[in-house]
Amino acid sequence: MKYAYASRTGNVESIISQLGLDALFIQTGDEVMNEPFILFTYTDGLGDVPMEVETFLTLNGTNLKGVIVSGDMGYGDAYCQAGDKIADEYGVECLYKVENAGEAGDIKAIEEILSHVQ
Repeated sequence: MKYAYASRTGNVESIISQLGLDALFIQTGDEVMNEPFILFTYTDGLGDVPMEVETFLTLNGTNLKGVIVSGDMGYGDAYCQAGDKIADEYGVECLYKVENAGEAGDIKAIEEILSHVQ
């Protein structure tokens, strides 16, 4: 499985690093992913999908197999909504929601999830 991620504040980048994944960094959204992949993203604003992620998924969404999303519980109902929106739009599962950069337990849970995704 391949991985792609978007990170603005460094939280998602930290998760990718803690997992030791070789992942494509979504910088502009023009990047290409020609294989099945799991998306790691942050939630923008009040529950929005980041603009570069929307652009990236327009080009590559047919290969999307699941999404893992970071958010801040301080935003209440908007917490990790980007993952829910992406999952709904692309017919995939929101595999995990993580607070900011996560803790050791989150990383273990994500590792377990990724070991079962095909």
